Amino acid sequence: MLKKTLLIENKSKITTKNLQLQIKTDARISNIPIEDIGFIVIDNPEVYISITALNLLIENNSAVIICGKTHLPNGLFLNLNSHHIQQELFKNQINASVPLKKQLWQQTVKQKITNQGLLLEMVTGKPNTFEYLSSKVLSGDTSNMEGVAANFYWKSVFEQDFKRERFGQYPNNFLNYGYAILRAATARALSGSGLLNTLGIHHKNKYNAFALADDIMEPFRPLVDEAVFTIIAHYDEQELNTEIKSILLQVLTRTVYFKDEKSPLMVALQKTASSLQQCFSGKRKTIKYPDLWN
Repeated sequence: MLKKTLLIENKSKITTKNLQLQIKTDARISNIPIEDIGFIVIDNPEVYISITALNLLIENNSAVIICGKTHLPNGLFLNLNSHHIQQELFKNQINASVPLKKQLWQQTVKQKITNQGLLLEMVTGKPNTFEYLSSKVLSGDTSNMEGVAANFYWKSVFEQDFKRERFGQYPNNFLNYGYAILRAATARALSGSGLLNTLGIHHKNKYNAFALADDIMEPFRPLVDEAVFTIIAHYDEQELNTEIKSILLQVLTRTVYFKDEKSPLMVALQKTASSLQQCFSGKRKTIKYPDLWN
């Protein structure tokens, strides 16, 4: 079932009534079944949400995202008890060998570079040369082909002088918002598969509580890049507004393609997370990443 994504930008009071989320504003009252909600993005400091509502959302594996003063996602609430054999799954993840994690990271980087190449081909109309870079990714990406690809990619997908920086100039603000939403969706999927987001396969910053999400979201980033490229082409707007944020949130419902099926991104992330869980338990050797375009 495709879950709803809610963006709350007005002063509101969020409570529950009959297992439904009740959102009260000065203008209206809305009631939404909690089981239908996948993500709720709160982007107003005057939103009140009750603990009961927060708990019910989390119990239903809904991700609650809180935005800061810059309107970028700043915090995330997730279900930490979403799998019936979670302790066993945690042990498998903790005990994963270094060679296994290096192989999983190799797969991830190869898929990311492949997807970047496909997007570049669509955007520039030039032949795809990233297949070669992808073929050169070693276990653990010890030769840093991810960086080599990124250097060329960012010079080509947007304007020549564009620099991808976390706190950089437009359109970095659009990219940051899209990536933050993608990160939250990935973290939700991993948590739902009983995995611990803190333990990454490559990212290891001791201050990063979502290292695994940062790993697994990498091949999906080009979907956000594509959305931002489209926004730049059709909107004369450099600030995040409701319309721009709504477009970026729609990335979660984009159709992606597995070998024998297609699904919305938020569902595909669950399949990818489940396959990673099986890699940690020894049931499979590869992460199930979808094709982003048919």
